[in-house]
Amino acid sequence: MKINQNLQGVAIRPSWDEYFMLLAKLAATRSTCLSRPTGAVIVLEKQVLSTGYNGSMPGAPHCSDEGRCYRRSMKVFDEGKYDFCRSSHAEANAIAQAARNGIPIKGATIYCTLLPCYTCTKLLASAGIKKIVYELGYDSLNKERDAYWVNEIRQAGIELQQLQLSEHIMNLASRFISQTTSKRLLRSE
Repeated sequence: MKINQNLQGVAIRPSWDEYFMLLAKLAATRSTCLSRPTGAVIVLEKQVLSTGYNGSMPGAPHCSDEGRCYRRSMKVFDEGKYDFCRSSHAEANAIAQAARNGIPIKGATIYCTLLPCYTCTKLLASAGIKKIVYELGYDSLNKERDAYWVNEIRQAGIELQQLQLSEHIMNLASRFISQTTSKRLLRSE
């Protein structure tokens, strides 16, 4: 069986949503956060506009380079974590990348590996993002706060969709990434 065909020879490939989520997961590989590597991709009309991952501000030390979470090393608890975390979130970095390059994102969809926090939700709403497709719920220690964030996303009129990639799509992506992608599959004639 060919890598991208089923038994009947019909191409099997990710849907658009799966494709963009795979790109968000790939963006997360650039993360410098030791706690929750996160990636995001902003898309409009099936075109990638911007990507982001969570990491320290430009020029600041990276937790991954230091081998320790800065916030945790300061013994800051969950309630004050955003006051001491060095990382900008993936969604904020994707918005910032678009802004730096003069790319309008109004009306776009963002694909995130993690449901955005409340701060990023406000940024996304202000930037005109219309839909958030996420892989994993935020699942913080404060469930009431998590529920509040989801409610605020809906109140802002942003469509919310959770997307779990199937084992088939994950295996397909893994095979493509782990092998030489463009090796000839059919004989030249």
